[in-house]
Amino acid sequence: MRLTFALRTVATLALAWAAAAACVGLSTPLPWMIGPLLATSLVSIAGGPTESWGPLRNAGQWTIGAALGLYFTPQVVGLISGLWWAIALGIVWALLLGWLFGAWLYRVHAPRMHGVPAPMMRATSYFSGAIGAASEMTLLSERENARTDLVAASHSLRLLIVTVTIPFALQWSGLHGLDILPPTVRAVSWPGLALMAVLTGAGALLMDRLGRANPWFMGAMLVSMGFTMAGYSLSAVPQWLVNAAQLVIGVSLGVRFRKEFLHTAPRWLASVAVGTLGLMGICALFAALLAWATGLPWVTLLLGTSPGGITEMAITAKVLQLGVPLVTAFQVCRLISVLMLVEPMYRWIYPPQENST
Repeated sequence: MRLTFALRTVATLALAWAAAAACVGLSTPLPWMIGPLLATSLVSIAGGPTESWGPLRNAGQWTIGAALGLYFTPQVVGLISGLWWAIALGIVWALLLGWLFGAWLYRVHAPRMHGVPAPMMRATSYFSGAIGAASEMTLLSERENARTDLVAASHSLRLLIVTVTIPFALQWSGLHGLDILPPTVRAVSWPGLALMAVLTGAGALLMDRLGRANPWFMGAMLVSMGFTMAGYSLSAVPQWLVNAAQLVIGVSLGVRFRKEFLHTAPRWLASVAVGTLGLMGICALFAALLAWATGLPWVTLLLGTSPGGITEMAITAKVLQLGVPLVTAFQVCRLISVLMLVEPMYRWIYPPQENST
């Protein structure tokens, strides 16, 4: 079994590398993540024996987190701290939009889901619509007796659509954001890189032991951010390592889609797809309002408020140079707040006595 798993993992990585190389040749946006993501998901849906090794995915998130932390210089932190009100608005917006999306899913599908009790359908719709991390939303929905298969499928499909659509749209538009990175951080120092790997790895392990969300990304980023904010520049992260990290992250997203995926309530998935496109459009309008109020580039705020995952949106901002610190700050604060508030909000909106009817 171990040999079979290892062979499948190696074959999947080879497929991912070939897809990334093809995307590089075609000059697509985010070739090292989108190429592996699309190739792996298509082969997985076709029934191919794709595999993703957990430690590789963790290492990829660890690398990206450490690289993003280098953007948080004292000057950048000062800029972000003055935008606390915009970040707070982004959090409220995400909670409200997720609730409305879930309510729409319930209204559309509750009459058609015969045999699914109303409380189960309500929880399924609510957590499927919530704009948060897929794995955490699935776990929270399980506590409320939701259909976790539909919740997981909803978040996987939404992440795929957002991750593929937004980078292509931004590259085609030629828009530019706000990017601040001191020249000294661009230099790779191998002793400094080794020390940074040890320190950020320790931070990731600590977050993992504490049971925090996205521990390998958040732990590494917080440690790297702390050193950068204090004025210490240990080393930049080599581009080839960032590319490899994007590749394994793309693979880890692609293998979520299995042969059974398309047979999982097709109407439900179609509604999620249509709703995701609607969410992206509404978020674009919200980002335009924030851009008007703050004077910041619209495209940077678009990535910060989009209904995508923090890792994927931060990678998009880094590769396309669209304002990594602001995008990361918006996404991190939103992630933490949603994880803390989405379950209490559900119990407040839908009290237990209402769910029991």
